[in-house]
Amino acid sequence: MLTRIQAALRDVIRADAERVGPFLIRFDAHSDNLFMNYAVPDEGAAPTRGDVAALVAAFRSRSRTPRLEYLRPSPVVDAALEAAGFTVDHLLPMMAIDELVTPPSPAGLTVEAVTSDDDLFAVSVVQNTAFGVGGVVGAEDVARQRSLLRDDGVIVLARLHGEPAGAGAYTAPRHGLSQVAGIAVPTPFRGRGIASAVCADLTARVFDSGCTPFLETEPDGKVDRLYGPLGYRTIGHSASVTLK
Repeated sequence: MLTRIQAALRDVIRADAERVGPFLIRFDAHSDNLFMNYAVPDEGAAPTRGDVAALVAAFRSRSRTPRLEYLRPSPVVDAALEAAGFTVDHLLPMMAIDELVTPPSPAGLTVEAVTSDDDLFAVSVVQNTAFGVGGVVGAEDVARQRSLLRDDGVIVLARLHGEPAGAGAYTAPRHGLSQVAGIAVPTPFRGRGIASAVCADLTARVFDSGCTPFLETEPDGKVDRLYGPLGYRTIGHSASVTLK
């Protein structure tokens, strides 16, 4: 399962990625946000010192922080990056699910798949607010959302009594898998079951498409509080590794 997930994650960025040695790099032209700029190693990669130096140079030339995302264990990649000074920022639980346990929906909540510019703008506001992304939401944020739709992903917007209160997405199917991601609920709406409803909605949509859902999350209690009750279980960990 972990091998399939890594292959799926690699395929998500492959079309727009830049290749440097045994790495694929996703650069966001509009933002230096760490989570929008990262590299993924090839399956079975054995990077040399020169490969890692070229990777770092590619990031530095675009004023981006060198960063990778990949599944552990990967001892050869780990050793090459550690020798170059990379450190682990996060080791995030990777979760999969066999059967969804649908939670009760909060009164007044709707969750809908969206495609219009106005709705994609609202999704961007929700996510940027919830994730603490600075700056004013603009056309580039809508364009980023639309690129996920063009790649056959799905974006949902949750409204509580008509007001945007949550959002999330799942990525295009790869290797029979789709990643549930970007689940966001701004602070004023938290604690009402909105995140659970959004995650359950996306998970059901992935199952309905004939694929298996997976996700990664922060090790901050959401594993047991949010995802566990829906039926998700931890199957491994995703490493976020950067060079400061």
